[in-house]
Amino acid sequence: MLKTVAMAGVAAATPARFFGQALASRRGVEAVLRYLESLARPDGGYGWEDQEQAHLTPSYFVIGCYRLFQRVPPNRARLAAFVRTHHPSQLKKLEQERRGFDFQQVQALVWLGEDPAEFRERFSAWQAPLAYLKQYEQRGHPLFSSEMGVVLGRALLGVPSSALPRPFVAYLDARRRPNGSFNNTPASEGGDGHVLNTWWGLRALHVLGRDEEMRDDTVAWLRACQLPDGGFTFSPKPEFGAVDDVAYTWAAVRGLGQLGAEPAHRDACLAYLRSLANADGGFGDRPGWFSNPMATYYALDAFDALGALGSAGTVPRRAAPSAPSLPANLQVFSIQLEAHGCGSPAEAVDLARSLRIHLWGAKNARPAWIARAQALADRHNVPVKFFVSNEEYGTWVNVPGLGTYSHTSDIIAPAGGRIGPSLANRGVVSWPEFRQRRLAPLENGGGRLIWQFGENEELVRMFLDDSVGRGGYAAISTFHFGNPDFTHSEPFLHRWRGQIPYVALQDAHGDEPWWFADMTTGFRTIFLATEPTWGGWLRALKQNWVVAIRHDAISGFKTWMHGGSHEVLAFVRARERDWRWWDNPPIQRPLVSMVAVRPDDEFEVARPEEGVNLRVRCAWENTPQGLLKLPLTELVRLTVDGQEVSPERVSIQAPRGVLFADHYHRFHLARPTPGIHTVTAVVRVLESKEELSRTLEFGT
Repeated sequence: MLKTVAMAGVAAATPARFFGQALASRRGVEAVLRYLESLARPDGGYGWEDQEQAHLTPSYFVIGCYRLFQRVPPNRARLAAFVRTHHPSQLKKLEQERRGFDFQQVQALVWLGEDPAEFRERFSAWQAPLAYLKQYEQRGHPLFSSEMGVVLGRALLGVPSSALPRPFVAYLDARRRPNGSFNNTPASEGGDGHVLNTWWGLRALHVLGRDEEMRDDTVAWLRACQLPDGGFTFSPKPEFGAVDDVAYTWAAVRGLGQLGAEPAHRDACLAYLRSLANADGGFGDRPGWFSNPMATYYALDAFDALGALGSAGTVPRRAAPSAPSLPANLQVFSIQLEAHGCGSPAEAVDLARSLRIHLWGAKNARPAWIARAQALADRHNVPVKFFVSNEEYGTWVNVPGLGTYSHTSDIIAPAGGRIGPSLANRGVVSWPEFRQRRLAPLENGGGRLIWQFGENEELVRMFLDDSVGRGGYAAISTFHFGNPDFTHSEPFLHRWRGQIPYVALQDAHGDEPWWFADMTTGFRTIFLATEPTWGGWLRALKQNWVVAIRHDAISGFKTWMHGGSHEVLAFVRARERDWRWWDNPPIQRPLVSMVAVRPDDEFEVARPEEGVNLRVRCAWENTPQGLLKLPLTELVRLTVDGQEVSPERVSIQAPRGVLFADHYHRFHLARPTPGIHTVTAVVRVLESKEELSRTLEFGT
């Protein structure tokens, strides 16, 4: 039965050309396998090179590599158990289903000779393509590769193609272009195909027994994607992002092979694939790029598609480029991107001082808020600089064939810089228009663009590859308030390691920075510079001297890190005491806030009409939306100029919920005497019962 399942429907998904084929030399094969085993992790799966935890996607690709070499991975049973139980949603429920991950689970188990029958009910329950959330893609177009994973997975599970629900067939047919290619949007909306989506479409047609449809047109289109260097790009005449890539090359040669054809320049294609081999035994996405298991599988499977797997292990391997030594005078500094730009400036400064944040990106802040926060920081000698870090909601960028997407314009810039207007709510623009109208003035004003997220891999590849080639997105977000790690739910982002820096993106939510402190404390971005200036930060971005770090309840109080090179990661780890915010007394989250609020403090809650309000906020565990869940400390007593006072407690319920939106103690001084006053709050840590005190001085 297992043999039948393994070969059912999708022959291309389980390459058969290796049967009877001369394999690579033993030395070459062992070099590749040593590289793959360097990715083995203690939990039974395989991970990305710079990550300590395993993940389904690299495990899937490693298993595929072993399959190509007719080898059984070590600890097969444990690996199969990992595949069954480690859908990315296990870390955090995904905002919506990503059916491609389910396909990876089924295909990996089939490759391992396991019975994936427990997935049949799930695949059978899917009766139609899943519309994408319209707040992210304007028309709600489903993700093509994800939906084709349903078609292929059903075949692997032994479900007859005749039982495929009609909406999937109609969806597939609507996305085929007159030239035979496929893409994410219906052909009626225009736009050419994409080679990755074309390969997914061809595989689905194979399941349906429709290989011969538009064969000649499709072969001609695929061949036209080949570049002079022998590699393939994603379409014959793309408007932007037209780079060679191992994934595009793999998809093209596999698609041609299914149609009984091969590249017009086969030898050049093989030479291109050989150029991707690295000294560590793996393959990179492009010549000179770091190895990763995804690229390694694509390269090996492309060799197999060309009947040349036997030469894959004997190709000359590119030596890893020697990393330039880091300047001896570099130091470690901290930056927060899209931290709060509203609420209490005083508490933002307090958090920056306590957590040693050198650059604070204020999200969608009024210029007056940034000015007020900076004035307070300067007055109290807190070494933090506030800058613009905006999410320009309502910016829509259209890429023909792929869709119209939001979350394309997250910007950072120095305070007061002339960076041009946002394109939010100004209609749909193309990527070339976006580059001209938004990116150009932003960069002219010293600003940069951050990539937040996008689950359409084909679209993201175009944006980020174009950015590598001629500037654009200067960093890729990883850790986030609503997603533990974007590279976990969008694993293809690992492709740009070493090319574009990884950062943490706070994306602050809620009205007050004090009530977002779990997130502000839990993850951050570290950069290397000689001083914590905007210029130092931009140089760090350019040199990839940047590391994103997470250590909080979401990570299980383990330290997760993303860095562009081993050298930078080692530098940061060696100086952990300079930035670590746990078990490190010099850098700790404050457990009580005290602010003397005056009538002219326009951004502060509890502004009095006259006099001074002393506002005391204790620390709470918070939701990602900045609501209060559980108290961490409680106020024991408050004294003013040595006299104990009885403050009023104020609790504000969140709309339509049981949680608090705010909670503080307030004591009003109607006519404080002129001079310096001293306020001391004593709070009790609820878990340990330890009492702590904090003192504030203010003048009248």
